[in-house]
Amino acid sequence: MIYSKIRALLFGAVLLTSLSASGQEIKIFDRFGDFAKIYLRDRGDTLTVVNFWATWCKPCIVELPYFEELYEKYHDKKLKVVLVSLDFKSQLKSHLMPFLEKRKIKTEVVLLADTVYDDWLALVDADWSGAIPGTLLMQNGKRTFAEQEFDSCHDLEQFINNFTEKH
Repeated sequence: MIYSKIRALLFGAVLLTSLSASGQEIKIFDRFGDFAKIYLRDRGDTLTVVNFWATWCKPCIVELPYFEELYEKYHDKKLKVVLVSLDFKSQLKSHLMPFLEKRKIKTEVVLLADTVYDDWLALVDADWSGAIPGTLLMQNGKRTFAEQEFDSCHDLEQFINNFTEKH
């Protein structure tokens, strides 16, 4: 029991699941702050694209291939794409992992299980209502957020290009 508490303190709220068939580990964050320390930090000139989505959100599912395409095109460049699932932690094995496996998702996926949304939505973007999909771009200390669905990978790339041209 004591070992479990010490381990939880050392590793925060990050848990690693078993490998999915798509060959990736799904990191689980029980607290937004733990997630933010890793994924919402400034990476200098590396563009970070963070998409908030869920398997139960139809518009999210429609646009998910565009993020996968973006990842495939640019993963060897200064671009980091992270898909942040807001699915229920209790449905990780029954819904999320099979969903990712079926679609052969290679982009990094994390599960943000912090359901106290009012505490952290504004930390992502002050105007975010909480609706998904939502996409955050970060580069060189600058950020922008879109609470919208993208219609194509080209549409997503335009959003990114508009951001990078301004900054």
